[in-house]
Amino acid sequence: MDITLTGDVGDFLRSRRARIRPEEVGLPGHGRRRVPGLRREEVAQLAGVSVDYYIRLEQGRGPSVSDAVLDAIGRVLRLDDTEQHYLRTVARPAARRPSAAGPAPQKVRPGLRLLLDTMEKAPAFVLGRRMDVLAWNALGDAVVGFSQMPPEERNMPRQVFLNPQARELYPDWPAVAAETVAYLRLDAGNHPRDKRLATLVGELSLGSEDFRRLWADHQVKEKAHGAKRMRHPVAGELTMPYETLTVSGEPDQLLVVYTPEPGSQTADRLALLASWAASPAV
Repeated sequence: MDITLTGDVGDFLRSRRARIRPEEVGLPGHGRRRVPGLRREEVAQLAGVSVDYYIRLEQGRGPSVSDAVLDAIGRVLRLDDTEQHYLRTVARPAARRPSAAGPAPQKVRPGLRLLLDTMEKAPAFVLGRRMDVLAWNALGDAVVGFSQMPPEERNMPRQVFLNPQARELYPDWPAVAAETVAYLRLDAGNHPRDKRLATLVGELSLGSEDFRRLWADHQVKEKAHGAKRMRHPVAGELTMPYETLTVSGEPDQLLVVYTPEPGSQTADRLALLASWAASPAV
């Protein structure tokens, strides 16, 4: 399967203009329309650029396009801040990072590992490029089971889409799946020449129809904060708010910390899970 991480500015823009009805931007919505949403010439008109210029941009032939033009197009297409950032990264291929054919393995600083270990009441782990899981604390391991996975399978998208148990672990699996793909596509926009990422996307596309559908939807989203429900085989159902922090000095690493409310049922169940995990095997 041919998986391309670069040159998807056209697909992204087409998906964004398809979601906007003409009448939402003051244009007549009646009459025969061959495409859903806005036509290319309508986006160009509303953004104040020529139709030919906009067409060349959708074709990936606009490496010198200015921030002002991209901002104008973003306003027309009602992009949020994350989508606007993504548009800038995919619209200017000449400004992207050099090829990452052989990147060095990511490492977690000793100080960050120590910080993880001090979070005794909060499950926590570190994500790297491609949402690879780089490190975790004891409670994070008790919740997700990272240490039981082969190293090559310690990757969140692979676990969500290729692990049959994921739908049991996440009662809200469709929402988790969509969020995972949206962040993975954001990573692809930042690292379009990452061959390992292209391989991962290929594997997921071959192994999961749901992934193929979500990847084709071109949603992009940060993993800043939120909440997940989990159905743990030992602890039972857990409601897990989380915060995601960029690691200082390591822009491609994220510290994810689950933050159950003190005194909540989830906090009590996590405390029992921590005791169970720390008990020696009989």
